[in-house]
Amino acid sequence: MDFTLLLEYGWVLLILVALEGLLAADNALVLAIMVKHLPEEDRKKALFYGLAGALVFRFASLFVISFLVDVWQVQAIGALYLIFMAANHILRKVIKGKAEDKNEMDLKKSSGFWTTVLKVELADIAFAVDSILAAVAMAVVLPDTPLPNIGGLDGGKFLVIFAGGIIGLVIMRFAANQFVKLLAKRPGLEIAAFTIVGWVGVKLAVYTLSHPSLAILNEDFAHSTEWKVSFYLVLVGIAAAGWFLSKEQRETKKVNV
Repeated sequence: MDFTLLLEYGWVLLILVALEGLLAADNALVLAIMVKHLPEEDRKKALFYGLAGALVFRFASLFVISFLVDVWQVQAIGALYLIFMAANHILRKVIKGKAEDKNEMDLKKSSGFWTTVLKVELADIAFAVDSILAAVAMAVVLPDTPLPNIGGLDGGKFLVIFAGGIIGLVIMRFAANQFVKLLAKRPGLEIAAFTIVGWVGVKLAVYTLSHPSLAILNEDFAHSTEWKVSFYLVLVGIAAAGWFLSKEQRETKKVNV
């Protein structure tokens, strides 16, 4: 594997780690509220069981999607979902504002241990879908590697997507507090993160429109240097805007995850 290929794959993985971290922080807030009513020991067990199940689901779903990733209908659904999810989240944040915090607090109504585990499991599955689709959209236009195929996907692309999913789980469980503190200090980063998710959805849409079965865009366009450079420049611009335009807050919210 030559250096330029490693550099391109490493860059995508770095972006996925940053994006997964910000998304995991938002997800961790929800999980923390869901298990808050349990005793501390049961709280840790509920999160462990839920995340263990999510790991199995992510691995299984990645194998399934690896066989479907070249189907343009699947790509189109993924692109629309990412764009819808980003727009929906941003609109709720901007329009509803603090009203959403009250809705999140309603999640902590008392329920039994295994009911809570089930809720955590379902939430983790929903988060996994978002994570895997975003990772697929980032990795699918990467050049092929000499590695053998895993499932129906190039080995290098599969490993990048899988690494992004695993890193998301690790961050959600062990490093979420730091990202939660960062989001508390720079709340604009959350909107920037979901704007990036929407932009990644646009990337997948471009890839879909250049699919040979549709040929709405030139097939070479999605792999062109001009498009790749434009995509990453806009992505970095969104992240920078989220950082610099966000007012720094002094108070932070402590969440035990």
